[in-house]
Amino acid sequence: MKTIALLGAGGKMGCRIADNLRKTDWDVRHIEVSERGCAALAERGLKVAAADKALPESDAVILALPDNRIRQITHAHEAQFKSGAMLIALDIAAPLAGDLPARDDLTYFVTHPCHPSVFGGETNPVAQRDFFGGTAAKQNIVCSLVQGPEEAYAIGERIARVIYAPVVEAHRCTAEHMAILEPVLSETVLGTCLTIVGEAIQEAVRRGVPEPAARDFVLGHLKVELGIVFRLFAGATFSDGALKAIDDAKKVLFQPDWKRVFERREWMESIRRITAPPQN
Repeated sequence: MKTIALLGAGGKMGCRIADNLRKTDWDVRHIEVSERGCAALAERGLKVAAADKALPESDAVILALPDNRIRQITHAHEAQFKSGAMLIALDIAAPLAGDLPARDDLTYFVTHPCHPSVFGGETNPVAQRDFFGGTAAKQNIVCSLVQGPEEAYAIGERIARVIYAPVVEAHRCTAEHMAILEPVLSETVLGTCLTIVGEAIQEAVRRGVPEPAARDFVLGHLKVELGIVFRLFAGATFSDGALKAIDDAKKVLFQPDWKRVFERREWMESIRRITAPPQN
């Protein structure tokens, strides 16, 4: 693995990856078509490569692209991917949607960041403010070899550890497990619940609670309640009163069959919407 092409190199994710890849000995070809993206690369002192020249020479191609553009772009360049190359997607959506080219001679690898944990123990102020990871804060990642020889997994993980560095653990998952992690756990469940928490804070403020008090109260309780739910300290348990409040509130806040979001038909429908081409 000597040459890596970065498709979408000038986007937000592409630039983060480009910054980490330049710390390696790999020959990286930065592919970008937008004016803003090219400018972002120029600010970093990086040259833009032509796809028709870079892709046939690349051992791996990182798809730093929006989920709903991966099908269009990879199929447009399908003939340029050299046999044996590894395509690295940053989300499982497009591969599970069948959006990658139907070529048995290509390896498909997916990796996604867990993002820095709220219990990561970072003491450096810069790392504490690294919410996404990939710059200063330690994080874990998940990886899946969707298609290709078993020995390709180690190569994919090695690249993944670089683009998301610094990485502590790399968890190997199946493609379906990746979909359960995202969109189901991280977006459908966690994102929705935290959005409700944000709305609840605003409702408390509307009813007269000082906003700083509401934010401090929730953020402090968030830490201790995460500790209880994940049993991160001795004697981690909710009080009897809290347990009663939780049991009563679940009947109001959630549908009885809410766990159906874990069913394949549900998350595949979510993936279908995520990967749907943009409407002109």
